[in-house]
Amino acid sequence: MSEKIGDLLVKRGIITPDQLEKALKEQKDKGGKLGSALTKLGLLKESELLQFLSEQYSVPSIKLTEFEIDPDVLKIIPSEVAQKYSVMPLSIKNSNLIVAMVDPSNIFALDDIKFLTGYRVEPLIAAESAILESIDSHYGTTTAGLDNLLDSFDAEDVDVVDQADDVDVGSLEKESEDAPVIKLVNAILTDAVTKNCSDIHIEVYEKSFRVRFRIDGNLYEVMRPPIKMKNAIISRLKIMAKLDIAERRLPQDGRIKLKMGKGREMDYRVSVLPTLFGEKVVLRLLDKSNLQLDMTKLGFDDTQIKDFQDAIHKPFGMVLVTGPTGSGKTTTLYSALSELNKTTENISTAEDPVEFNLDGINQVQMHEDIGLNFAAALRSFLRQDPDIILVGEIRDFETCEIAIKAALTGHLVLSTLHTNDAPSTVNRLLNMGIEPFLVSSSVNLILAQRLARKICPECKEPAEKYPAETLEKLGTLPEGFHDATLYKGRGCETCNETGSKGRIALYEVMPMTEPLKELVLQGASSIEIKKEAIAQGMMSLRQSGIKKMLEGTTTLEEVLKTTVRDDK
Repeated sequence: MSEKIGDLLVKRGIITPDQLEKALKEQKDKGGKLGSALTKLGLLKESELLQFLSEQYSVPSIKLTEFEIDPDVLKIIPSEVAQKYSVMPLSIKNSNLIVAMVDPSNIFALDDIKFLTGYRVEPLIAAESAILESIDSHYGTTTAGLDNLLDSFDAEDVDVVDQADDVDVGSLEKESEDAPVIKLVNAILTDAVTKNCSDIHIEVYEKSFRVRFRIDGNLYEVMRPPIKMKNAIISRLKIMAKLDIAERRLPQDGRIKLKMGKGREMDYRVSVLPTLFGEKVVLRLLDKSNLQLDMTKLGFDDTQIKDFQDAIHKPFGMVLVTGPTGSGKTTTLYSALSELNKTTENISTAEDPVEFNLDGINQVQMHEDIGLNFAAALRSFLRQDPDIILVGEIRDFETCEIAIKAALTGHLVLSTLHTNDAPSTVNRLLNMGIEPFLVSSSVNLILAQRLARKICPECKEPAEKYPAETLEKLGTLPEGFHDATLYKGRGCETCNETGSKGRIALYEVMPMTEPLKELVLQGASSIEIKKEAIAQGMMSLRQSGIKKMLEGTTTLEEVLKTTVRDDK
């Protein structure tokens, strides 16, 4: 049919044979309809194509942007059918289902929809791009879409499973395989991806059941499914993560991998925790397509990135990245590994869990239950002729001791610690039992980081003058601060009225210079080490935040929220 339309367009003189050949090649390479290829290449206006098709099929054309779609009619055609045939249901008129289609000559699609809905189908022609956009906006799993999905559930669809220990596994499996439950779980997982969510929290309370998304560091409630569905939904997630659905007394960890279409894969790290009224499930989204491995785009200042790159390119020694959970430590370390990843280097990592697969790097997943912990993996690495080693986290003396010995014997070691800032990391190592001379001779650099929300570029505007007492909370301010214009986000559709979109890292980079090593050997406090580091030019987390604030990247509120004063 595509070739016939193409030939007719040529006969009418609307396009030339060369243009048709070019469009057919585009269609072959990219897929889709011939008309879409013509409009994408700019060989034909969308309005001209619609007019031609309307005359060809004797079917009226429609501009979907000017048509208000009845929400009730969306329940008649499932999203899978709408996507399969590129069909958008519009309304019901005199027992006829009015639909917008790209190809109204598709008899199979018309018959399928007629059989599925029981209505006579009356097609209208619309542009393919408009139909796909309309399907995405109306069927896309937005909060409203999820609410519509919930409306279709009957209270009898799912029975309550007794909270007793003797769980009927067969009953749980049957409930979790019900079509409404599968549809809802898939909707939650895909909605989280479209909203750039980092974590999904599914929580059970005595009389309620809720789903929350963490977006740009903040949690937002997105829906409250019926309490009767809690066991079915949680069991469905546990089955997808290959966990034991009969075990509801112990924590479990697993992983879900989904194909999202267009060749995109999404990993979800699943953690199940028994709580008072049921199991809480938290899913961490691991989207490799959003993994930022370009170090220059992470938020480093020029001096900071130079110090960090100098440290990771040294042939041996230790580089430590510190910060709380969710502060972006993994991204920073992966960006470092990406830069170091060459055929001449043997790189091994011990991670718990392995978040992203990196080609050319030997990644090992920890399994505490069989004795494969960080210390055991490190010992094994040292027998594998390593050049660069990454230890997911230094938690104990044994791991720290082996890592330091590796750093002192010609290996570059990258790792993380949970400390508040870079200077206090030294004391953390000493408290673990490491001798001061080992710390000073092995550590090349310590980096602390936090994530601050960025101002939405679509609704960015100058902020009102802040009162003196608010500015006082920032501590020491740089010269010219009071004359600078600060910014905030007003709130718009792009950022869901929050005023922020995305996050940027604030860094505190502390190279271990000779004066700092001397202070470590003398047993100096973290405050003394911090003062000396700042005197040598280190930019603290608070100073990094103030700089990003003056650049118009983040807000004063975010700086106060994510960092502390340097004199505290």
